[in-house]
Amino acid sequence: MLLAGCAELQKLGTQEQPKPAPVTPQITEATLRARAAEQLAAGLKQYDEGNAEAALKNLTASLEHGMLDKVDQSIARKYLAMIHCVSNREAQCRDEFRKAFEINSEFSLSTAEDGHPIWGPVYRNVRTQLIAEREAAAAASRPRIALSKAEQLLSDAMVKYDAGDYVYAQRLFELSLKEGLRDRADQVKALKHAAFSLCLQAKYRDCRLAFVKIYDTDPEFDLTPAEAGHPSWTRTFAGAKAQAKKAIADRLAAEKAAKDKAERAARDKATPPTAGTAPPKKTAP
Repeated sequence: MLLAGCAELQKLGTQEQPKPAPVTPQITEATLRARAAEQLAAGLKQYDEGNAEAALKNLTASLEHGMLDKVDQSIARKYLAMIHCVSNREAQCRDEFRKAFEINSEFSLSTAEDGHPIWGPVYRNVRTQLIAEREAAAAASRPRIALSKAEQLLSDAMVKYDAGDYVYAQRLFELSLKEGLRDRADQVKALKHAAFSLCLQAKYRDCRLAFVKIYDTDPEFDLTPAEAGHPSWTRTFAGAKAQAKKAIADRLAAEKAAKDKAERAARDKATPPTAGTAPPKKTAP
């Protein structure tokens, strides 16, 4: 029995000991952040190389970690929107642009990107819609003030403009101006958007005249960089601005010349003749 017990103990001692379970690597916040940055960079590179589907996967994955900052999130959303737009998925394109605006209040496309024929109109429409929503929310939070007829016409015109009905919007802008907008900012707003509406109808001559009229109300007027870069009126506005600035400079020069002439005449009249100078002879009638 003793020998049998020793043999059994020896047999157990020769059996292999169980291997320890592999240690599962811990996923940390830093790991996720680095992975998100890698996928974003890879997605942007693939987009530049024309590999849209691979870029779509990496850009989407980079957002799923929830570790990108607001600027990088808006960049990923921007390229996702572009990919969806060129793939004829306008609803998804619009949704990604909207998310980019909501995430990053400073989000905007470059002038070249804004002018793209496929996603440019979608981007501008989303931006205009969000601006209108924010203005409406701000207006709703303020105490209600009864609008004058001119102000109501201007408000209705902006609704039509935001909806893309540029013909009707233009008519309402002109009516608001004829009715008599009291605030100079409202006058400029009506003239500016009337010009935008005309340019968007390809009525460039009338658009230019509307831009020029703004300078009679506000000589220092200028468009914002985003507005100035719009492909529908960039050249028209630049020409109108140059024309208006020249007219202002010419008018100021003429006014200065007239003022100088009047001052010289007043000085000559006030200066008495010097001693020994004979008065001018009177001519016979």
